[in-house]
Amino acid sequence: MTKKHGELFKMNERELNTRAIELKQDLAKERAAIASGTRSEKPAKIRNLRREIARVLTALSMKNRVIGKKGNKLKNNTEKVKEQLVNKKEARN
Repeated sequence: MTKKHGELFKMNERELNTRAIELKQDLAKERAAIASGTRSEKPAKIRNLRREIARVLTALSMKNRVIGKKGNKLKNNTEKVKEQLVNKKEARN
C-alpha cells in the first residue's frame, strides 16, 4: 500500500494524480464503512491512507515547483511582452 518516498518522486504527474485519486477513493470507502457501523479490521488504515495521500500530494507539489522553476524563463518572456505592449500604447498616445 505505501510506497517509499523515492518511488513516489520517480512517478510522473499523471501517475501521481491517479494514485491520489485511488487513495482518496479507498479513504472514502473506509469512512463510509465506519459510518455504516461496521468495525474496521485495521483501525489505523484511515490514518495510513491520509498520510499516504499527503505523501503523494507532496511529491506532486514538489514536481510542480521544479517545473515552475524551469518555467521562469516563460514568466520573464511574458513580462517582456507586457512591457512591449505598454510601450506601444504609450507610443500611440
